[in-house]
Amino acid sequence: MAATRAASAFAVRALRRHASCVAATRLAASIPPARKTFHSGRCLRTNYWDGMDKRVKTTAPVGIETYARLTAQDAARGSVPPKCARMLVRDFVDDSLYNPAYGYFSKKAFIFSPEENINFNAIRDSYAFMNRLSELYEEVESEYNDVNDIARQVWHTPTELFKPWYGFAVAKHIVSEYKRDNRGSDRLIIYEVGAGNGTLMFNILDYIKQYEPELYRHTEYRIIEISSKLAERQSERQDVRQVAHRHNCVEIINQSIFSWNQHVPDACFIIAMEVIDNFAHDLVRYDYVSGAPRQGVVLIDEDGDYQEAYEPATDPLINRYLSLRAQTGRPSPLQGNRFLRNLRSNLPFAPNLTGPEFLPTMCLKLFDQLNTHFPKHRIILSDFDKLPDAVPGINAPVVQTRYQGTMIPCSTYLVQPGWFDIFFPTDFELMRDMYNLTCGADGKKGTVLTQQEFLIANANLEGTRTKSGENPMLSFYQNFKFLVS
Repeated sequence: MAATRAASAFAVRALRRHASCVAATRLAASIPPARKTFHSGRCLRTNYWDGMDKRVKTTAPVGIETYARLTAQDAARGSVPPKCARMLVRDFVDDSLYNPAYGYFSKKAFIFSPEENINFNAIRDSYAFMNRLSELYEEVESEYNDVNDIARQVWHTPTELFKPWYGFAVAKHIVSEYKRDNRGSDRLIIYEVGAGNGTLMFNILDYIKQYEPELYRHTEYRIIEISSKLAERQSERQDVRQVAHRHNCVEIINQSIFSWNQHVPDACFIIAMEVIDNFAHDLVRYDYVSGAPRQGVVLIDEDGDYQEAYEPATDPLINRYLSLRAQTGRPSPLQGNRFLRNLRSNLPFAPNLTGPEFLPTMCLKLFDQLNTHFPKHRIILSDFDKLPDAVPGINAPVVQTRYQGTMIPCSTYLVQPGWFDIFFPTDFELMRDMYNLTCGADGKKGTVLTQQEFLIANANLEGTRTKSGENPMLSFYQNFKFLVS
């Protein structure tokens, strides 16, 4: 019992020290705060601003000139979160999620998947489906209530809840597009980025094998999976299948799509389902007078405490994103009218900078990778287009953790790396325009569909219809959209 209380107290201290979480604060009410935090609400030197962006100058954090400038790749070489360092926000978020030693996806993520496919035709209605889902979810949650699994999250996806019908819909879209235009290829080649449990892969290949046996003989399926743990799970699930149901056309590549450097000249499909929400974003604010962007950096002191600061936007990826976005004719809603910006900047106690905006720079990097290494690809990408309970800012993320079965939302992304899920919504219409600018040189154009539109066009809706006639696959996840090309 003493060991249990000690472990729980350690977890609560971690929550209190590194997150402005309402629920965590209640849990940790008796725990003293972190013994050192940076001063808030002041300018840092002449080229740094903290998160409050006031005009009053103050002393920069002691020893800031000695802080090493680190990328996520630099941090990945260490086994503990860095200290006395400064990182772009995207590198900080990337390290928090993907560091091989302590990142969230290295140890905390568990994807919920019902052991048996749900028989929707035997369920009364959507309400009964939700009750059944709650029962299944509680069974899984109870397995992770031990304090050793604190902060471990159990989350679900439409692929898992509506299997095999959701995967069948994706498969039908692929087959239809391949038959419409195989682009001179006698093979159907599919790449999936971030395959989770491998469920979508099984459902797609099961569909092709059952309904397109001739095409199945010429199908190749390759998974590009950054997580060693998930890559291992995908392989294990293939191995435990009966021999007759295994797919010998599958290759699992344990690698980040961002480190991919092989040229794939063949026509292929690229699938990325529920992946880009966990792509790291950059953070910018804009000068009220000039409109110039300032890039966000995270300053990490010797105690491992964090402060958000801003500096002139010099990062090439940030500037490339801003330049391409300008070409789309979709300026930031924070920049607004220049006259009004100038007027506001002259008001007493006015801030120097606008509010925060998160930029999907790693999504742009994905498009660059596809354009460079997969020139004949067609994309199928799906994710959230809006999210509740996000931290403040334009396109801001949801940051949350799990404590004894309870999800704890946080008010900042400046949290202990590896303990928290950080996921972002996507402006699909803007992303489509960015995709077309990046990958559309050969006439390839992206189209945005709501999830309901995609499913109505491709799914066997009878498979997920309840006795009442309701269809949870159509009514659930209405904050999802697709980008297809």
